[in-house]
Amino acid sequence: MRRFFSFKDGMQLLSGLGVVAGMIISSISMSTSSYAGTVTFGAGANAFNMEFVTIGNPGNAADTSGFPNPAGSVAYTYAIGKYEVSEDMINKFNASQFLQITKDNRGLDKPATSVTWNEAARFVNWLNTSSGYSAAYKYTFMNNINVLANITTWSASDPGFDPSNPYRNSLAKYFLPSMNEWYKAAFYDPSLNGGTGGYWDYGTASNTVPTSVFSGTQQNTAVYGHSLQQGPANVYEAGGLSAYGVMALSGNVIEWEETSEDQTNSSGVLGRGYRGGGYRFDAQFIKNSVRGFLNAENGPDFVGFRVATITTFGGGGGGGGGGGGGEVPEPTSMAIFGLGALGMAYRARRKAKAKAKQA
Repeated sequence: MRRFFSFKDGMQLLSGLGVVAGMIISSISMSTSSYAGTVTFGAGANAFNMEFVTIGNPGNAADTSGFPNPAGSVAYTYAIGKYEVSEDMINKFNASQFLQITKDNRGLDKPATSVTWNEAARFVNWLNTSSGYSAAYKYTFMNNINVLANITTWSASDPGFDPSNPYRNSLAKYFLPSMNEWYKAAFYDPSLNGGTGGYWDYGTASNTVPTSVFSGTQQNTAVYGHSLQQGPANVYEAGGLSAYGVMALSGNVIEWEETSEDQTNSSGVLGRGYRGGGYRFDAQFIKNSVRGFLNAENGPDFVGFRVATITTFGGGGGGGGGGGGGEVPEPTSMAIFGLGALGMAYRARRKAKAKAKQA
């Protein structure tokens, strides 16, 4: 028995097309501020990938509602690790050269913790030198054999000296995020205030306290308020994303900043800033108003880190140094799937109309 294509059928199909179109529009909208690129480090069995998210909108206004005040203004485009550095990455670093970083052993995809600032700086230096770039942080000849030794500041006679930041060599491609770079990636949203930009209180694109979870990727969730025995989540399942699309900037583990406690970067022995809260801490510690510091040779079991780079991966709003990497808007595959579904639905509609005419 033939079934005629009715007006009701047509309206249901059009409704379905509207849903698909809405999904496409939504996915395209989401992609405007989240551009990711992947870089491979190491070789052979010791190779690993690190995914970065472009942080654009250079020259954004600073935030005056958090701590320190002001914070978050960055004059250039850069990129930051979408995820915290994992234990697997440190294992492969350790297998690739003679310096050995000590860390906890919770699992390959767990964030690397109990890593001192000095060890994190060694890891970043290796990312640079193994890729043909200048080291980001300066160690004397004797300190090169001690992974816990403090850095010295770069001087005017050193190629790549930057008087505005004596810690970081300007010829380096990879580095620990500064206080402002970290803060912007966590809390800034260029779509706020009618597109003029603004800041959220939490690194999950929200002004309300994120829901505490043990793991997952749901919007406005974070890994915090748990026991030492529970530990952090895997780096890929550590809560909701920031407005730029970066995970676990609120919760999971506290993260090192490059910036010294007094924000001058004038001495290698100064304490280093950290922020972001962690799995063992209450919600108050994941807010934008909290920044602490530790000695660079200390590495508690709740402190980890992520890497930043001057390389950008498209869609960064112009400005900033360094090209490289292909533009990969994260929801692209969803958009392509949605366009395919839209085409299939359109063809199905045409066929149904043709059958109705034949009947």
